[in-house]
Amino acid sequence: MRHVPAPNAPATDAFAALLADEGRALLDELRDFDPAQELATATRLRRDHPAELVSAAIGQARLRQRAVAKFGAEDAYRMFFTPNGVEQATRAGVAAYRARRFEALGVRRLADLCCGIGGDAIALARAGIEVLAVDRDPLTCEVARANAAALGLSELIEVRCADVAEIDTSSYDAVFVDPARRGGRGRIFDPEAYSPPLSWAIEAARTAPHAALKIAPGVPHEAVPEDAEAEWISDGGDVKEAVLWFGTDAGTRRATLLPGGASLVGRGLPDPAVRPVGRYLYEPDGAVIRAHLVAEAAAELGDSGLDGGLIDETIAYVTSDELRPSDYATAYEITDVLPFNLKKLKAIVRERGIGVAVIKKRGSAVEPEELRKKLKLSGPHSCVIVLTRVAGAPAMLLGQPVRA
Repeated sequence: MRHVPAPNAPATDAFAALLADEGRALLDELRDFDPAQELATATRLRRDHPAELVSAAIGQARLRQRAVAKFGAEDAYRMFFTPNGVEQATRAGVAAYRARRFEALGVRRLADLCCGIGGDAIALARAGIEVLAVDRDPLTCEVARANAAALGLSELIEVRCADVAEIDTSSYDAVFVDPARRGGRGRIFDPEAYSPPLSWAIEAARTAPHAALKIAPGVPHEAVPEDAEAEWISDGGDVKEAVLWFGTDAGTRRATLLPGGASLVGRGLPDPAVRPVGRYLYEPDGAVIRAHLVAEAAAELGDSGLDGGLIDETIAYVTSDELRPSDYATAYEITDVLPFNLKKLKAIVRERGIGVAVIKKRGSAVEPEELRKKLKLSGPHSCVIVLTRVAGAPAMLLGQPVRA
């Protein structure tokens, strides 16, 4: 949790107990515990340990298991978490990429404002950057401090419990701000409702030689300041975040795809023309679409991209007659291009023995899972079904993924 009111003292007391020898021994014992057996495990452990400590240890063990997806097993089982910390923490690969960008900019001392449990601070410290990690929540600060110690980074990470608005960052090479984008009712979509608000974070960024602000990937492009570079980042095909960079290439739009690290930079290209669906369909990565760089991705499909185009002026699918390699889009070989017709589709999958189908939609009102139920798939073969619009009309495209 970032920039939120402080929790009550019992929460910090319970966490402190986990850091003691008895608590750490319990966590080691619970490393591979089965959550389905939680009641039996708790009952057994309470015979030899205080009930409050057992509850705290089991809760922490669950959080560590969840954190493996973001931090990897080696780090996750040494670190400590809060429920909101696991939810909001930056994925380790994304944090490491951002730390490398800061390192390349020559940053040596950085103020991490709204540091949470310290995920970004850890990546920055591993890149050799000294970090002041600030959060106003006492429990979160204790967790961040424990994580720095657990990973041997205490000499590079200073954790300070304070309101970020009170921090003087003038002596730092860079500022990183990760405002809270969740409230009591879930995700916050209005950047001015972030905690702290985006406008405050932007002004804080402008006071440093370099800065980065982590924001939601759905941020409206008109909310991006003219003096910022906007970067959308995906990891494993999932769009994770947008970042506003200051002190870099102002006005640039960029899409970066991890783990490979391919980065597509906007060139202000016009949208490709609409053309009939060719033999191949390209689905741009979500970061490319969010960054409004579909035209740039289409241009990357060849030396000229002259035969490439959109299947519809409002749909981010690119088509061409030739197969061309792309770091920024997934290719499918299309076998059928038909007006959408459920009866016809059911007949096709039955005749071809389609038992496994990947159903994609873009610009279609049909829900894939509802369609899957109606198709009653059965057979040894597979296909990809794309529900979309072609030249303004509802359509269904059938094909196969192109193997690298």
